[in-house]
Amino acid sequence: MPEIVYVLVNEAMPGICKVGCTTIDLARRIRELFSTGVPLPFELFYACEVESCTFVERQIHEAFGDHRLSSRREFFRIAPERVRAALMIAAKREIRLGDDEVFETKEDKADVEVAKRRSRFKLSMLGIPPGTVLKLAKDENLTCTTVDDSNKVLFKESVTSLSDAALQAVTELGFNWPSASGPWEWTFEGKRLEELRRELDERAD
Repeated sequence: MPEIVYVLVNEAMPGICKVGCTTIDLARRIRELFSTGVPLPFELFYACEVESCTFVERQIHEAFGDHRLSSRREFFRIAPERVRAALMIAAKREIRLGDDEVFETKEDKADVEVAKRRSRFKLSMLGIPPGTVLKLAKDENLTCTTVDDSNKVLFKESVTSLSDAALQAVTELGFNWPSASGPWEWTFEGKRLEELRRELDERAD
């Protein structure tokens, strides 16, 4: 069986990712993690086959130990892009999954999509109005402009989502990523959108 290290994200836990390993079917492992204690299923951000998944997982946990929420859990308050960058050093090949592999039925997929829409990041959460210029954290010369109060922005003369604009921007900078997190990559007044949302959530608590 292939030895796999994975990075999972969950819209119910913004700003947090789970880093683990498995030697069983990856889609099955993701389904197993969707328990009654988790309102939304985990989504695969990145996974790769490695020589020894337990060794690589242990090194990743050690490298990002200061971002770990609990020594007994595999959750980290860190941008998944950073973990992916570290894992790519040890990757033999990237593992990708389609929706049909993760969801057991079409009804499961539909239910999850409804729940995700309800919890999805929106610019209105932060009081950011249309017409606001956001800057890319990696290069402030790259900007986008908000066009509504959800997550649509104008980037390179095209209206798209925050995450798609972020992926286009980092690709322009030379990064070969399969995906990007818009709230993490874009900043407003010097802070990442994800950090602003976390501060808002902490004040609410």
